[in-house]
Amino acid sequence: MKPTPGLRRQFIQSLAVMALGIIFIAVFGSSVFYAIAVAYMPNSISETWIPSQVEMIWVGCTIAAALGMSVFVAIRLSRRLITPLNSVAHSLREVAQGNLTARAPLDEQAMGETAQLVRDFNAMAERLQSMTREREFWNAAIAHELRTPVTILRGRLQGLAEGVFTPSSELFEGLLRQVEGLNRLIEDLRVLSLKDSGHLELQRASVRLADELGTVLQAFAAPLGAKGFHLHDELDANLLVECDALRIRQALMALLENALRHADPGNLRVRLEQVGEDCRLSVEDDGPGIDSALTSEIFEAFRRGDPSRSRKSGGSGLGLAVVKAIAEAHGGDAICQPSGLGSSFVIAWPASMQISQR
Repeated sequence: MKPTPGLRRQFIQSLAVMALGIIFIAVFGSSVFYAIAVAYMPNSISETWIPSQVEMIWVGCTIAAALGMSVFVAIRLSRRLITPLNSVAHSLREVAQGNLTARAPLDEQAMGETAQLVRDFNAMAERLQSMTREREFWNAAIAHELRTPVTILRGRLQGLAEGVFTPSSELFEGLLRQVEGLNRLIEDLRVLSLKDSGHLELQRASVRLADELGTVLQAFAAPLGAKGFHLHDELDANLLVECDALRIRQALMALLENALRHADPGNLRVRLEQVGEDCRLSVEDDGPGIDSALTSEIFEAFRRGDPSRSRKSGGSGLGLAVVKAIAEAHGGDAICQPSGLGSSFVIAWPASMQISQR
């Protein structure tokens, strides 16, 4: 695509052409006029400073031609400059009134900067519309995730108040689990909000991360065993890592909870190792695996690899998004990759590089 000349260059070129055209008409045209007048109408040339009638006609024609050229250049410039600006202004008013589908049409004759302005406005409007759709999706998803535990709590508490349920330790333990689930959901939302606003602060320290993660594996050993998982840990006990140990434990808990809900019973391998200058923490299962088309979206909030399966097994859909947020806060990343018949969830971050926090 041939680059469009810039606005300044277009103005200089247009005004230069107009000035040269007027000079050409005034100088060359006058020379031709007087040459013809001397040859064929010598009496029409005034010998005083007052021009003759024929000379006045020529001056008038010269002025008309210069004005015509000026008007032509002005119309050409205004069409290339004012029309795109008017379309952007009109579309801005539409957006301000709530019509996020408004777009400014791009005139093929628009100049470089004005054409870029139209493209930038359309990109901004598209981004704004996308963010609005995402916000609506988030609101609906959060409301959906809160509805179930709140409904259960309300029903159980109302039953207790009306004497329908007999108070028992099992009933109160169930209520406590619902409250804990709400608390985890709120904490996950808080982490994601802090990450999006750039205020997810880390308490970084040099720690033997294997010791920190070992406590998490001990806590999950019983529930994993009850579901038929065989936990295998390969934690480098001598690895000294620069990180926020609390956040890394939170990420590992989210990965283990994800395996509990969605992985097939079998071997579950947790590895902590240093690869190059990066620290890598991975959780690998034996199945059922994730479609490669979904691996790029699996770490987005409320995105599930298999919606029907996820609904049956529970979960808010925020766990893996929290994992990615924690990894990125450490200057790293989180990925999902196939591993045999199953999947491997990996978070990696610099093992010792200091990262400035806001």
